[in-house]
Amino acid sequence: MKRALVIGASGGIGAAVSAELDARSWQVTGLSRRVDGLDVTDEGSIRNHLGALDGPFHLVFVATGALTIGGHAPEKAVREVTEAALLDLMRVNAIGPMLILKHVLPLLARDAPAVFAALSARVGSIGDNKIGGWHSYRASKTALNQLIHGAAIELGRTHKQAVAVCLHPGTVETPFTAKYAGRHKTVPAAEAAANLIDVIEGLTPSDSGGFFDYAGAPIPW
Repeated sequence: MKRALVIGASGGIGAAVSAELDARSWQVTGLSRRVDGLDVTDEGSIRNHLGALDGPFHLVFVATGALTIGGHAPEKAVREVTEAALLDLMRVNAIGPMLILKHVLPLLARDAPAVFAALSARVGSIGDNKIGGWHSYRASKTALNQLIHGAAIELGRTHKQAVAVCLHPGTVETPFTAKYAGRHKTVPAAEAAANLIDVIEGLTPSDSGGFFDYAGAPIPW
């Protein structure tokens, strides 16, 4: 039986990913702030919640993230950048997933294929950034990409069959994106989840440290 741990399981994408995994006969364990009190900005909370679980897990999917915190809308200009928004988004979007990886390592399967996947976003790509703006959110996702890329190198030394990646789900129809989708094509959460799991199930250790979209195509750093 393949076992999955979904962090942020009560959110739009997290719930859809959990349902898709269940439909594919995975055994799913979910953790979230809303249901379980997991706070990804508090290392003690992460340590306690993950320390109470028994491994091994063959997939750890981190679906947590934030676009706005404390009423700070995505910036349209440098003059709108604030220290609070930068720090808050870094804590949720970059530091949280990295600390989850830190504390979930003992639970990752060692003698079988295993995947650690964190939700990133195409706007975190430096090479793809042609319009600027959204500085705090972009920077937090760029930081996440670097953290997971670096961690994947170390992971490959201890978990020979493991993969650590960042994934862009597209613009998904959730409350998270409702105000900011604009003219971007959106997809239902269930469709996005199926796409992401298709990508995950096709990964090999040679993909570890990569940044991929919902169709499995690499995204430039």
